[in-house]
Amino acid sequence: QVQLVESGGGLVQPGGSLRLSCAASGSIFSINIWGWYRQAPGKERKLVATITNGGGINSADSVKGRFTISRDAAKNMVYLQMNNLTPEDTAIYYCNVANIYRSFIQYWGNGTLVTVSS
Repeated sequence: QVQLVESGGGLVQPGGSLRLSCAASGSIFSINIWGWYRQAPGKERKLVATITNGGGINSADSVKGRFTISRDAAKNMVYLQMNNLTPEDTAIYYCNVANIYRSFIQYWGNGTLVTVSS
């Protein structure tokens, strides 16, 4: 089992920045990909960005150039730096960890709300 705790969400004005953090604990040895997903009101959950243990990064086109995912392996943390936020970024952001080779190994955090509004 892996436990995930997100933090860093909140209300920010358009053009502002936020940094989300996700702390992982438990059976971290089984995890080789870390990521962030988001779910806007009335919409399905979508990928924001992922990073592998080897440092490979994948991100949605809508956030490229604005959001940066990073990971601190020593602390079992994954971060999402979000810059130049727009109202369209308003969503619940979920931390996700998984094993690329074993699809049954996947864990979700409870989510943190990001609201972009003036």
